[in-house]
Amino acid sequence: MSFPDVAASGTRLELQAVSRLKGVTSKSYVGCIKNLEISRSTFDLLRNSYGVRKGCTLEPVRSVSFLKGGYMELPPKSLSPESELLATFATKNSSGIILAALGQHGEKQGRRQAPGSSQPFLSIMLIEGHIEVHVNPGDGTSLRRALLHAPTGTFGDGQEHSISLIRSGRIITVQLDETTPVEMKLGPAAEGRTINVSNLYIGGVPAGEGTPMLKMRSSFHGCIRNLIWNMELLDFTSATGYEQVDLDTCLLSERPKLVLHEEDGELPPEPQPLPSPVRKACSNYIIQGLCAVDRAPEYVPNAHQFGLTEGSHFVLPFNQLAVRRRLSVQLRIRTFASSGLIYYMAHQNQVDYAALQLHEGRLHFMFDLGKGRTKVSHPALLSDGQWHTVKTEYFKKKGFMMVDNQESAMVTTVGDATTLDVEGRLYLGGLPSEYRARNIGNVTHSIPACIGEVTVNGKQLGKDNAESAFAVSRCYAAAQKGTFFEGSGYAALGPTTNLGASLLVLVKEGYKVQSDLNITLEFRTSSENGVLLGISSTKVDAIGLELVNGKLLFHVNNGAGRITATYEPKAPNTLCNGKWHTLKANKSKHRVVLIIDGNAVRAESPHTQSTSADTNNPIYVGGYPADVKQNCLSSQTSFRGCLRKLTLIKGPQVQFYDFSRAFDLQGVFPHSCPGTES
Repeated sequence: MSFPDVAASGTRLELQAVSRLKGVTSKSYVGCIKNLEISRSTFDLLRNSYGVRKGCTLEPVRSVSFLKGGYMELPPKSLSPESELLATFATKNSSGIILAALGQHGEKQGRRQAPGSSQPFLSIMLIEGHIEVHVNPGDGTSLRRALLHAPTGTFGDGQEHSISLIRSGRIITVQLDETTPVEMKLGPAAEGRTINVSNLYIGGVPAGEGTPMLKMRSSFHGCIRNLIWNMELLDFTSATGYEQVDLDTCLLSERPKLVLHEEDGELPPEPQPLPSPVRKACSNYIIQGLCAVDRAPEYVPNAHQFGLTEGSHFVLPFNQLAVRRRLSVQLRIRTFASSGLIYYMAHQNQVDYAALQLHEGRLHFMFDLGKGRTKVSHPALLSDGQWHTVKTEYFKKKGFMMVDNQESAMVTTVGDATTLDVEGRLYLGGLPSEYRARNIGNVTHSIPACIGEVTVNGKQLGKDNAESAFAVSRCYAAAQKGTFFEGSGYAALGPTTNLGASLLVLVKEGYKVQSDLNITLEFRTSSENGVLLGISSTKVDAIGLELVNGKLLFHVNNGAGRITATYEPKAPNTLCNGKWHTLKANKSKHRVVLIIDGNAVRAESPHTQSTSADTNNPIYVGGYPADVKQNCLSSQTSFRGCLRKLTLIKGPQVQFYDFSRAFDLQGVFPHSCPGTES
């Protein structure tokens, strides 16, 4: 029988209890109780009970509050050469140990070492408002440190902050929220070395533990939750030791001491916990009545996602002399897109060049040896979201292309030239914004695609040696169409301008909603709160779409007061079940209609003469900056999940929005969404 609270006074109380939370302070007992006997009489604990249920199933706990002097020890987790650590914390104090992963002393070295220099460890500490990360791989080399300063002056501001630590071989990258990542480079001996951990602590360490290694020993005072280690969301009830912690809460101050009162007295109020977390990940399973929960996404090794902006690219050096008489480029690619530049190389004067483009879903290989362009096309459709191996080659005045071992027709080169004279730079995935490719047509924007290993004439190009890299991220192992919002930022969009020839350009100016507007989009999320879209003005006119406590709200203010259409699903938390949902929001003068998955709700303003929302600010999707006012949104919680097919319709004008063309992107990753279709 799981049981939150049992109390008895003036009686003999014998309990046989099993609890995973022994020694932990808590509002009430969390565990199982059986064989309750008072004065030799047995009792049915299900009668006149609250918060008690039959059976003994304890739910995992993802958050913990640390009081003064507290710590928690978890089963050890090692830091392998390819690993990742994520966590969220909040505190009003300026210093404290967030995490300390301590290992055993390493093997004896041939020279004397400082105390602790051969003992592997990792520590994440809040020191005077800033974050310090210390790493020692245990190979006897010097300690590596990373210092991350808070943009607002301190991370001890009582707000939630997310920290990520990613190890890739010798490189360890640390990032706080949306600040600039900081890198540490371990010694050569650590390239394939696992940092073995024997003791994993969060919030602090026991007295006398880790003394030679830790810069400071103050315990953390506040809340830590959603600790993810190598894609495993850790359950704090698996702790092997702890002191002064409060499980399944997120408190920034100690609980008041309980005082016994008369029967009609009241208990003192509890400290206000932080809001429910919004940085949940999506999942493959649903718990009835709860939002979907999922594991951190897996990534494809040695592959990169392009197309986050139009200028997304790598510039990779290669031996230009090796390609003069024969060029063979092979790569692996996965995309849902129908167009984009995959690779490009050229002479400084761009007379000689070679390029691979995707246009209308098909590949086109073009090259010019200085006497005229040769073009090779392949019939295979590439835009299916599957991995393909593509090879392009010219040799002895012939050009051809191969997709998954399916060869194109052989094409004879134009002119009598026999050499390709280009610079030793391969532009992969796109071109820098300042570079203009003159001879390859209009398909010069970055390809929204995941690109793996690349070889030129059989030699693999190392992306770690890139001369330039911009707006490139890791590739999800499982991906689907959509744009991923990680729950900390937003996309800023404007109206589009028609430049003719079906060319629409996004302009950086405010959007005017006025009398009538239709908005359509699809979304999937595992969070019950989050901003979907907001368009506002400097006065009160605005519209807004948001998730609030599992409901979807469509707000409109034409200047005479806000009206709201609220969609509440019949089954709790249906909208945060990790599946795709279709949204249609229609404003027609003083009336609004919200349609979710075919279910319509309506609202109407009594002020029928007030029909126009005179907005002049950008379209903010997924959230908005802290210094921006939104008059028709009740929440500042950024959306975490995926969006796609955002369309705004005003009369005959239909505007489809590509998030990679947003003029401001924070915590948003266009053209790729983790997970599989559901």
